[in-house]
Amino acid sequence: MYRHILAPIDGSEPSALAFSAALKLARETGAALQPLYVVDIPLMSYDVPGYDPSYVRDAFIEEGTHVTADALAQMKREGVSGSPRIIEVEPLGGDIAQHILRAASDLHADLVVMGTHGRRGVQRLVLGSVAERFLRIAHCPVLLVPAHCAPTAGADSDAAPVALKEPS
Repeated sequence: MYRHILAPIDGSEPSALAFSAALKLARETGAALQPLYVVDIPLMSYDVPGYDPSYVRDAFIEEGTHVTADALAQMKREGVSGSPRIIEVEPLGGDIAQHILRAASDLHADLVVMGTHGRRGVQRLVLGSVAERFLRIAHCPVLLVPAHCAPTAGADSDAAPVALKEPS
């Protein structure tokens, strides 16, 4: 069914839930899984006089290294093949969603599984949604796993509900 699954991860609860779903799908279908961490340094960090943005970049790279190492350890425990990838968004070089799209294209992904915070109203307007932007430009099926779909205590963790949306 699937041969290559891309799972953008950032260390948040929604991305952990989505990665769990991607891991399960990869295990069940024999697909290779690529956890993807995108380093995006906010432009405002460049506007502070005397500030060296390399500190922020290094912190994001370190966080990405930890997050992808954890994902790889989970993949090994589950017997899922694939390797993590860390990419950087250059200042003024596009947004995270566009970089995820390029990574999906590079991987020839059959499916992208990503978490979403499920923000509404003003929060969504102000903070935006990488998942929503990616869904609008995706060229392959996208499985969005909302943060509110976390399994409840005592529930079977393999039965977490998810929302499947394909690009139009």
